[in-house]
Amino acid sequence: MSKVLFILKRREDFNATVHNHVGLSTGLYNSASFVNQMLLDSGIESALEVATDNNCIDRLVTKHKPTHVIIEALWVVPTKFYILQKLHPKVTWIVRLHSEMPFMAGEGMAMDWLGDYSGFKNIVIGVNAPRMLRETRLYLQHRNQWSNEETERRVIYLPNYYPQDYKSPRKIDKKKDTVDISCFGAIRPLKNHLLQAFGAMEFAEKIGKKLRFHVNAGRIEMQGGPAQANLKGFFEQIYDHGHEMINHQWTPREQFLELCAQMDIGMQVSFSETFNIVGADLISQGVPLVGTAGEIPWAVTPFCADPTNSADIADKLQKTYNSSWINVKTNQWSLTSYTNKTNRVWHKYFS
Repeated sequence: MSKVLFILKRREDFNATVHNHVGLSTGLYNSASFVNQMLLDSGIESALEVATDNNCIDRLVTKHKPTHVIIEALWVVPTKFYILQKLHPKVTWIVRLHSEMPFMAGEGMAMDWLGDYSGFKNIVIGVNAPRMLRETRLYLQHRNQWSNEETERRVIYLPNYYPQDYKSPRKIDKKKDTVDISCFGAIRPLKNHLLQAFGAMEFAEKIGKKLRFHVNAGRIEMQGGPAQANLKGFFEQIYDHGHEMINHQWTPREQFLELCAQMDIGMQVSFSETFNIVGADLISQGVPLVGTAGEIPWAVTPFCADPTNSADIADKLQKTYNSSWINVKTNQWSLTSYTNKTNRVWHKYFS
């Protein structure tokens, strides 16, 4: 039987007053912790640890003595594995990716590191999205001249899991003169905050409401500074119309779920996603979601919008506003179906 150890890197901007006790309050940590608990519930021995840097890994592996170590995302310098493999020759190392290729293109070392990882015989690349799986297999098969069988063994599919603990659909209060729409998550170019704000404003004016557009402050990533500046400027310029942007600081997960539950509609009309835990958080709290078809794999298509078309975003917000119960229930059903399949994939590989 396998014994699994997840290792994450503690975020660089760790703040004990904001982040949880292990040093993370991010989708990456939530993703790993959900899978870790799923494996434990399935009878597979599993643990999760957070490292401050590469030098912590040996100590954590010695402590847990796993058969498989899952390194969440790209943060271990490839040369470190020369040492780790000698210290722990029986361990299978899995470097798990959490991005599609358009997002990965913003990680300057990604292709070099993946190519270097593939040169180690007991390193496996785990991928959480089918398109990225195909592309990573294509790249590394060409790089290493692997057979199809070797490629499938060395690059594997390990999708996200989400706990199936849902609240009933939240009834939107249509008597108030405002509409609360969230666009939570780190501000990055591919998250598409600005165009979603345009669509949300148009929708709010169609229904005669003032927009309260909720975002997360404090996390600017991958050259997201201009995106944040434009978002701020947009709302400053239309403030006289009664529309406003509300910044929320990053909080521990339970507090974030409470915030999600206060929204009328959640938006995640991103250009690139592999799972979208923020969207799942909203749906789990009974809040309807407008997402992007093909990017959020469990999001139901009738309530998804074109991420390049603010008019379509406004139309899907209107549809969601009018049919919020159906939006929540169908998305919860789809998310359940997705995560049931996830459970089977992980269980098959590790048992």
